[in-house]
Amino acid sequence: MPEVHKVLDNHEKLIGNSFTNLLSIENTEKIVVNDIMSVKETAGHIVAGLGDKARSYLQIQNGCDHRCTFCIIPYGRGNSRSVPAGVIIDNIKKMVDEGVKEVILTGVDLTSWGHDLPNTPHLGNIVAQIIKLVPDLPRLRLSSVDSIEIDDALFETMVHEKRFMPHLHLSLQSGDNMILKRMKRRHNREQAIEFCQKLKAHRPEFVFGADIIAGFPTETDAMFDNSVALIKEIGIIYGHIFPYSPRSGTPAARMPQIAKDVIKRRAAILRQTSEQLCTDYYQSLIGKVISCVAEANGYLRSETFVRLCSQDPIEHGTLYQMRVTGLKSSGLEAEIVTSII
Repeated sequence: MPEVHKVLDNHEKLIGNSFTNLLSIENTEKIVVNDIMSVKETAGHIVAGLGDKARSYLQIQNGCDHRCTFCIIPYGRGNSRSVPAGVIIDNIKKMVDEGVKEVILTGVDLTSWGHDLPNTPHLGNIVAQIIKLVPDLPRLRLSSVDSIEIDDALFETMVHEKRFMPHLHLSLQSGDNMILKRMKRRHNREQAIEFCQKLKAHRPEFVFGADIIAGFPTETDAMFDNSVALIKEIGIIYGHIFPYSPRSGTPAARMPQIAKDVIKRRAAILRQTSEQLCTDYYQSLIGKVISCVAEANGYLRSETFVRLCSQDPIEHGTLYQMRVTGLKSSGLEAEIVTSII
């Protein structure tokens, strides 16, 4: 492509020097792409928070050591690298000083955080440190996690710490054990169900979202039915449904493929199943008072990740107690009971 001046890889693009004199005559090398697997450190500047200030994201991990058969991400992101705990704490303190009310920890494989750091800490260790060392942070949330890799310390924080939001997005991918094996996942359906039931037994307000792939190679109707049943058994109200599409170079791309029209139909059924559970959950909240933070877009976000709107004047970045008054296509409608912060 003659209009392209320079090609940088996922590591080089995060280094400031890569852009120095980018188009100078002396800088003649057009493609700067190294072996991503050779990268051992996570650049500190990727930790910068992104969001609307009321709610900000914080990337604390990059890359992945796992090799799921459908996934090409490790070959673009490299192996797992963790941001040191001290850097994470310092960044969150700065965010709180700037008015952030909720921090969402993110990563490519978030539950592997710490495995490459001295003394190999776990994700539960850094979450506990954040809760302890940043007492002015009202709300802490995780992005997508692998339930089978959640350590005991993290589970204890989820159960006992009210500043940890009662909402998890799980990387489940399928509800059928044979498909999970062919995906090279590290859990089975029974373990996923047991984890969710155990968490809700300790803290009933918890809600779940999940990634589910429709039409993975070799998936029969019966196997697909197991995924539908999993959504219902766990109560996945935020379903992130992926129609399977092959990625060149992955083992799954060489497996017997499912017809595209079948994949499309199965994805629609999975979405409908989760959306109905979400509607039922939203309706159960009508008349209740729930804690929310006001986002920059005029909406509010509850502890369980429900989006609300209100006719009352809302101040961005403020925490409110809101009474849910009705159901709308964009979420829930609510009125202010009181402001908290």
